[in-house]
Amino acid sequence: MSVDLQDLSRRLFKTANQLWTNTTLRPHQYSQPVLALIALRQMEAKFNDVHAALSKTFTGRLRATAPDYHAKGAMFLPEEARFSFLLALPEAEDLGRALNTAMELVAEHNPDLRGILPQGYGALPDRVLRELLRLLQPLEITGDAYGLIFEYFMDAFASAFMEKGGEYFTPSSIVKLIVEVIEPYHGKIFDPACGSGGMFVHSAEFVRRHHMSPSREISVYGTEKMPDTRKLCSLNLAVHGLSGDIREANSYYEDPHDLVGKFDYVMANPPFNQSEVDRSLLSQQTGVVDARFSLGIPSINNANYLWIGLFTAALNETGRAGFVMANSASDAGGSEREMRRKLIESGVVDCIITTSPNMFLTVTLPVTLWFLDKGKRTTAREDEVLFIDARTIFRQVTRAHRDFAPDQIELLANIVRLWRGNEIETVAGSASRLAELFGDDCYKDIPGLCCVAKRSDILAQDWSLNPGRYVGVAQGEHSDDEEFKLRLEALQEELEGLNAEASRIQAVIAQNVAEVLA
Repeated sequence: MSVDLQDLSRRLFKTANQLWTNTTLRPHQYSQPVLALIALRQMEAKFNDVHAALSKTFTGRLRATAPDYHAKGAMFLPEEARFSFLLALPEAEDLGRALNTAMELVAEHNPDLRGILPQGYGALPDRVLRELLRLLQPLEITGDAYGLIFEYFMDAFASAFMEKGGEYFTPSSIVKLIVEVIEPYHGKIFDPACGSGGMFVHSAEFVRRHHMSPSREISVYGTEKMPDTRKLCSLNLAVHGLSGDIREANSYYEDPHDLVGKFDYVMANPPFNQSEVDRSLLSQQTGVVDARFSLGIPSINNANYLWIGLFTAALNETGRAGFVMANSASDAGGSEREMRRKLIESGVVDCIITTSPNMFLTVTLPVTLWFLDKGKRTTAREDEVLFIDARTIFRQVTRAHRDFAPDQIELLANIVRLWRGNEIETVAGSASRLAELFGDDCYKDIPGLCCVAKRSDILAQDWSLNPGRYVGVAQGEHSDDEEFKLRLEALQEELEGLNAEASRIQAVIAQNVAEVLA
């Protein structure tokens, strides 16, 4: 059963209220004890499933060991480390001490979680801990719910301490669409801004859905600069039965995975329009730009194209990449235009998809999904780029939040499959809409939805990768409407960037004033 967002929000509000009122935890620390408890609950659910299966093999005096559980994608949990054991402890028991012991036992029997799980539950009142267990006990979690919970805590309770912009969590429907387009069946997957690891979790689900074992088919590599977020990613992987090489590093300045030409797939949601990158650290002592930044270094104070160059460099000769990018990057001028031209002329740009606004919980802006495919250079599609305008395709979840329904994800991925000449998938219910649009199952341009452009067409549009400039307008709309939308989106993106900067400056001023008055 998928997560009910409203139910989840209500439970987390209750949990946060407990922490806010009854402990000394700061808002940005809320997530740590709660996520570990949710993880424990999820680990037990998986443990119970695997235990039941192993019990049929290990009979009599034979006992399954921790590696037997690991081989089945489960954490091994001694009785004292199980959520149900902790929940059933009598009121007189020291629950904080019991939780610390539980976390130590989990780490002791599961090496992937050593140094990851929090301690310090003893500092929290037992009454609050019992209420936390009670609130979290009935929560149903599937997919990358950890990322969702993390985003919720960070956004709703810690906005004064964190920058916004989708830096830490990518909505699951966006991730699923990226996965469906790059199709990571087998190989090495890399996310240089991996956050809570949602890209890895959904890649594993894609592999399972195609009746293969993620542990045998894919290996995951991530980089995350925030220590707590890296731990969250490791926890997320462990709970989903995955292991990976997740390093704590700043991808601008460090290369712990020796990334150039190494990966079959790159997936990422990097921070948008980030400024103040120290360019002096992006080149070698000889002045040569590091090979990781394959498109060079932009002359403006914006890191979008540093990320795009890094993603391109990390791919091997047949690798595919899918990543989230600010809309403004599609039309950016100056040095960024030249970097985009270089990328397009290389023949690796595969597909560009524009989404509607309100797909992210923390920003209202529409975003653009970029897809690269180095293997495309040896095919008839080398000179072509597929543009899809998905701004009218969404499911309204709440008044201020949208996502893609499963059939909509499948529909968009099938448009790409038709263009590639691959077999379509219809298990999610896209068949009727696909037939309505494309009829004979062959790809064709559809005004207002999709268009294939050649490099000469893109040159004529000054190397723009904005789908709106190629797809045109649907029947009944006017081109002036499209120009207005593009301009309005650009203004909104600029406004959101200014608001984010204002929030950052406000926090700095508040901190400085507090230090002066201390």
